[in-house]
Amino acid sequence: MPPATASVTGSSRTSRQKPVLSIGLRGTLLVASMLPFQAVTQAMAADGTKPAETTRKPAASTHPKASATPKARTISTSVNAPVRSMQASDAGETVIVTGTRETGKKARDSVAPIDIITSKQLASTGQTNLLQALAQVLPSLTIPTGGFDTGALTRSFSLRGLSPNETLVLVDGKRRHTTANLYADGGPQQGSTPVDVSMIPMSAIDHVEILRDGASAQYGSDAVAGVVNIILKKQDHGFNAQSITGINAAKDGFQQGVNLDGGTKLGDRGYMHVSGEFFHQDHTYRSAPDAQTGIKDNKVLGQPEETRESVAIRAGYHITDDIEAYALATYAHRHAESFQNYRLASSLANYPAYAAIYPNGYSPLETLNENDWEVTAGLRGVVLGWNWDLSSVYGRDYDQIGLKQSANLPLSNATGQTPTRFPDVQGFSNSQWSNTFDLSRAFHVSGWPHSINVAGGATYRYESYSVGTGAPDTTAYGGSDALAGINAGNASNSSRDVVGGYIDVATHLMKNWQLDLAGRFEHYTDVGDTETGKVSTRYDAFKWLAFRATISNGFHAPTLAQEHYSSLTLSPTAARGLIAANSPGALANGASQLKPERSTNATGGIIIEPVRKLHITADVYQINLRDQILPGGNITGDQARSALGLNGFTLPAGSESWSASSLSANWFANVASTRTQGLDITATYPTQLGNVGVINWDVAINLNRTRLSHQTMNSLTGAPLLNAQSVAYITTAYPRSKMIWGGRFTSGNWTVGVHEIRYGQTTSELTYYGGTGNTSSLSSTIFREFRNTPKFVTNLDITYRVNRNWSFTLGANNIFDARPSRVPDGNRYLGAPQYYMSTSQLDMNGGFYYLRANLTL
Repeated sequence: MPPATASVTGSSRTSRQKPVLSIGLRGTLLVASMLPFQAVTQAMAADGTKPAETTRKPAASTHPKASATPKARTISTSVNAPVRSMQASDAGETVIVTGTRETGKKARDSVAPIDIITSKQLASTGQTNLLQALAQVLPSLTIPTGGFDTGALTRSFSLRGLSPNETLVLVDGKRRHTTANLYADGGPQQGSTPVDVSMIPMSAIDHVEILRDGASAQYGSDAVAGVVNIILKKQDHGFNAQSITGINAAKDGFQQGVNLDGGTKLGDRGYMHVSGEFFHQDHTYRSAPDAQTGIKDNKVLGQPEETRESVAIRAGYHITDDIEAYALATYAHRHAESFQNYRLASSLANYPAYAAIYPNGYSPLETLNENDWEVTAGLRGVVLGWNWDLSSVYGRDYDQIGLKQSANLPLSNATGQTPTRFPDVQGFSNSQWSNTFDLSRAFHVSGWPHSINVAGGATYRYESYSVGTGAPDTTAYGGSDALAGINAGNASNSSRDVVGGYIDVATHLMKNWQLDLAGRFEHYTDVGDTETGKVSTRYDAFKWLAFRATISNGFHAPTLAQEHYSSLTLSPTAARGLIAANSPGALANGASQLKPERSTNATGGIIIEPVRKLHITADVYQINLRDQILPGGNITGDQARSALGLNGFTLPAGSESWSASSLSANWFANVASTRTQGLDITATYPTQLGNVGVINWDVAINLNRTRLSHQTMNSLTGAPLLNAQSVAYITTAYPRSKMIWGGRFTSGNWTVGVHEIRYGQTTSELTYYGGTGNTSSLSSTIFREFRNTPKFVTNLDITYRVNRNWSFTLGANNIFDARPSRVPDGNRYLGAPQYYMSTSQLDMNGGFYYLRANLTL
């Protein structure tokens, strides 16, 4: 198993070559100097666990290479210089580019918590995509349950227990475009359109820098919980190939991944690095017997089938000694299929044409054909002592949602048509064009003994989002079964412009006291102006002890998808509509225009090396988030029927007999304010076993709690916009804690890694179901409290290096096949989903065993 979080927020040794500018914070040292282990002991006691006593492995990262070629001059204004892979021992000396505008800033001197995860650590997880790999090594990062419907086809992650929308993702320091596939189903990620990091080839990644701190003043919208900066490989030589083959403990979900990458020189002044990936996974089946039939013919609970191909090309060329041109192109295609609830053969009694096609009933498959691409072009250099960087990035994600093994039953009787495949049910497109100009320079002012680093820049971004109309046979007579096509009244094309600027100043107030100030202004043509600021400071009391703290405000502008998305999901005896906030149906029920979410972040930390080579960091944080955007104003029964009708949706025949709570609709709104408090601890320590080898121990802990501080009321009825189930999604759906501890033993050609991951409790509010076969929702206001108790997962990997070129790894993630807690029978729709589909702390698939082969030339 991989090393746990590779935090290099690291050693407290002070670097003097580049002072950092941060903003002073009154009382910072008092907050930061809290006793971290006392705090964690108390918090874990509340969660029913004793504190771990092991320590954690130092992280590895990547140094920027001095120059692309001997003839080219170093230009160090960004992350575009070629890099070489780093070893774990280099972690503290790694030069970071995230969370600072200074050049040459080392990870161990950061004023904010930075985790650095190398490509070797990502590979050691045995995972075939970046999202799953990061979840294995970072306790502050969690992945919600796979979900269902189209939400199962795009995975997302949460940082510090906040929505996926609250984390900004960069690639080589540039904002990455987001997916077009909005997660529409209930759960903590509802309403999110995150960056789909799985569309970037794993083979293209050199390392990942994770800033666990609010950074909207530095980077703009979405950086509320933190920033994930994916640094790509830029070597001008070499070739690497990797194959991973694996299967689940239940003997399903076969996976195959192949990764290739290599570099070459462009003349004697440039480089190009090309990476590619192929990945395939089969379905998994985790459903209990269907309550209608008593057998396992309902495949709704499980992992989608997926095939993905992706490629990335990164290049740079020194036009002159002072000017470098750089470019990046990524492309990925995904085809995925997700099962929906089983339809009984008896449901086709009045539709003889379909009864002949599906004599045993049918299970619709929602399909996704996705094309995702992004192109970056830029120039950077040095002029009159100023580092400058001019870039343009255009990215687009297009999702075509379809259906297989489905039907449009009324269409058959009305027209004689009996289609079973609907390739164009829904179509969503999201694009982003970002243009930035950045400047930075270090000044020496007479009378001030420390250098002052000044940075600033301007940005223009164009965003667009389109909702396409479904094909006629997906909308006629109530629409295609399982997922109705988008009707003309809900199709839309929307766009907005964003302009902004920022300034950042860094210096030392004293030899051991760093200070950083940042401010940003942005204007959105649809939601107005935002102003953010950040103050950071670090004080190195001794070589072995330092304190750091930040305070900032941030924001998340509502996405165009949150403003304009609309869909209707159909189950055998239920329907759920998510309608646009500005649509007639929503406005008639008290909806209003969305406002940006706004946050206030405070972090205090301590970095300590009590004995040589034992590195410990502890950071406490608080995030106050106001006007959080989630679906609200849940309406049911005839009220929902009326709202859906105003938006042009037609419900299937027989829906008049459904219970009121089986038919629902809602819309996105600024529903609540929350307070998230937590603690991150990391520790690393190496043990040298003479000539036998070395063990690198590591431990990482995240404790996190979110509370509701305010709830918005419906402007027409005065009723709360959230019910108890939705409140639970916000406050208790993510693990109360996550801990990773273990070690990696290396001796000669052998490496053995063992890590334990402990997931804390999640708590949900479950719907009650009744009627024949649990077909009817009994209430939309009364729920069952369900506790998904803490779970332990053990990971093991054994690597043998045959020679300098070949290595083989046999590994297991979740070797003992741990699963989420089972949902009570009375809270399962149709009886099949034995694990809660909206959220749980643990993946439902259980153990995964794999063989990995690596070739390096």
